[in-house]
Amino acid sequence: MSTTTQGPAAEAGPTLRSGSLGTADIAFFVVSAAAPLTVMAGVAPIAISLGGIGAPVGYLLAGITLAVFAVGFTAMSRHVRSGGAFYAYITRGLGRPAGIAAALLAMLGYNGMEIGVYGLLGTATQDTAHALFGADIPWLPVSLAGLLLIWYAGYRSIDFGAKLLGVLLVAETGILVLLAGGVLIKGGSGEGLSLDGFAPGHVLVPGTAAVLAFAFAAFTGFESTVIYRREARNPDRTVPRATYIAVAFLGLFYAFVVWTVIQAFGDDAVVKAAGSDPAGLFFSAITTYVGGWAADLMHVLIVTSVLASLLAFHNAINRYALGLSEEGVLPKALGRVHGKHRSPYLAGAAQTVLGAVVVVAFAAAGADPYAQLLLWVNTPGMIGLLALQLIAAIAVPFYFRRISHGEGVLRTVVAPGVATVLLSAALVLVATHIDVFTGASPFVNTILVGVAPAVFVLGLALAMRLRRSRPEVYEGFAAEPPG
Repeated sequence: MSTTTQGPAAEAGPTLRSGSLGTADIAFFVVSAAAPLTVMAGVAPIAISLGGIGAPVGYLLAGITLAVFAVGFTAMSRHVRSGGAFYAYITRGLGRPAGIAAALLAMLGYNGMEIGVYGLLGTATQDTAHALFGADIPWLPVSLAGLLLIWYAGYRSIDFGAKLLGVLLVAETGILVLLAGGVLIKGGSGEGLSLDGFAPGHVLVPGTAAVLAFAFAAFTGFESTVIYRREARNPDRTVPRATYIAVAFLGLFYAFVVWTVIQAFGDDAVVKAAGSDPAGLFFSAITTYVGGWAADLMHVLIVTSVLASLLAFHNAINRYALGLSEEGVLPKALGRVHGKHRSPYLAGAAQTVLGAVVVVAFAAAGADPYAQLLLWVNTPGMIGLLALQLIAAIAVPFYFRRISHGEGVLRTVVAPGVATVLLSAALVLVATHIDVFTGASPFVNTILVGVAPAVFVLGLALAMRLRRSRPEVYEGFAAEPPG
């Protein structure tokens, strides 16, 4: 068991439980963060209404792009043993100022992706209560109860969280497999199963750019495999395997499920159905092909899907905060690890308090939990994480130029170069189609897009300040742990 911590603020004491996570455990964390059922039932209908029957290809293209990114990313993971994930990788490749800026951007990204989802938890639970019982419940108490539940699950040991996420993930993917099976067994809408959506004529349409933007957003969090390096069994193998499994599963599964839903309605009718009632598309399909009981179950599992995503992001945030505390950038107290559960429990408590403050503030302002709390907080987080993937891809070849290694040129130069081009295009697509994500005014959208670059610039300024006022912290930032 490792008892090594890093950075100038590290002290002797309990550490994260090394060797507790296998490949499947880490894959559960990152796939759960993506919330496959919520993404499919809540977002895929919009992608179909915009991109038509070629929408499944958008998810495949996004998966291929991120798989290319993973080639260089995982190659670097075998050489960088720091628990800092994105910021450690970027520091090694592009220097400490970029790494410190990346650390702030990561905290924005993961917190934005998690805290906004408490609004979705409230609205999803409202919808479920109304659909099953005809009851109207307020969203704020549900969101606050969710905060407490996620805090407790994060407070417990990491293997407890992995087991819980495993159960929830099997349940939410299982209901989608059940829907797909019903459609395939009954042969679709009567037109027969068709692969026309994969033809270039249906893919190369104006709406495909928007579909790609949605598709990249659907993979958010897959790269967090490296955050769990310190708790993984044989991390040099486990982390790359979990990364490839996560991105391959998400890409193929998303495309397959979207294709089967198109078959459920037929090529000619699905776009109209998705446009007129996007929220009901999946429920209508599963009622027709499986039964009303399955639609009721899907309502419940969407709530558990949201909870799984919240827990996955909460655990990732806590480990980032732990790493930055050990670096001396965040308060030392956040680096404390629970003696029994071996969890970063104070970081988890601080993150829960932050989430509660944001949720209550939006509620006090009379904001809509979905259109404002979810979308306005999630969007900067999504952009921040996509920007981090791009910066990490740029960092890979610079890092390998500085060290002796046995990696091939495909992993260290070609794949990162291709990923840089593709991720740049993805970031542009998301930024230029931000109105599709938020439905907000141009003024609000400009602010939402500008948050991530502003935080990165703020991080650069922080790096300069640390170099002047706390040189020992600056020089030790993202240093390789001994041993």
